[in-house]
Amino acid sequence: MQQLILGSSSPFRAELLNKLGLTFIQVSPDIDETPRSAESPAALVERLAESKAREIARTHPEALIIGSDQVAVIDNDILGKPGNHQNAMAQLRRASGREVTFLTGLALLNAKTGRIQSSVEPFTVHFRDLTDNQIDFYLKKEQPYQCAGSFKSEGFGISLFSKLDGDDPNTLIGLPLIRLIEMLQHEAIDVLQVNH
Repeated sequence: MQQLILGSSSPFRAELLNKLGLTFIQVSPDIDETPRSAESPAALVERLAESKAREIARTHPEALIIGSDQVAVIDNDILGKPGNHQNAMAQLRRASGREVTFLTGLALLNAKTGRIQSSVEPFTVHFRDLTDNQIDFYLKKEQPYQCAGSFKSEGFGISLFSKLDGDDPNTLIGLPLIRLIEMLQHEAIDVLQVNH
C-alpha cells in the first residue's frame, strides 16, 4: 500500500484516523493560512486543505496525503483561535444561545498520480444560553485558547451545547471520517479489508 500521510500536527485528527486501523505518519505542513480578500469560509478551508496536501507532496512524491482545515463560522464571520482568556470570553458570549457552523475542508491527494479529491463538510452546534460565570468556569477548566470557537467538543465542551447537527460527529473534531473513507475507496483502499 502507498504510504499514507496525515498532513496535520493535531493529536485529535491522528486519534480519529487511528479509528480506521490504517498505518500512517504525521507531517505538519508549513503554509500561509491567511484568507484571501472576499474568500468565503468554505472556499478558504477547501483551499487550505488542498494546499497542505500539495505542500507535503513536494517532499513525499509517492504518498497518499490527507489535508484538512477547519473554521468556525457565526454570521458568516470566521471565529479563529482566541489565543487568550479575554478573546475566548468574547467568542463564547457571542455564541451563547446561537448556532455556530464548523466547516471542515478535507483533501486526499495521490502525489504519485496528481489526483486530488476534496470536499467541505459542515457541522452545526447549537449553544445553550450561557452566563459569564459558566463561560469563565468552562474556560478555566478546559483552556481551549488554541481551538477555533473557544471549545473542545471532544472534552468538556459538550456541556456548552443543546444540540448538534451534522452527518459525521468526527467532522466537529476536524476529520470527517465518513467522507475520507469514500475518498480512500476511490484510491482502492477499503478500510473494511485493509487489516485482513
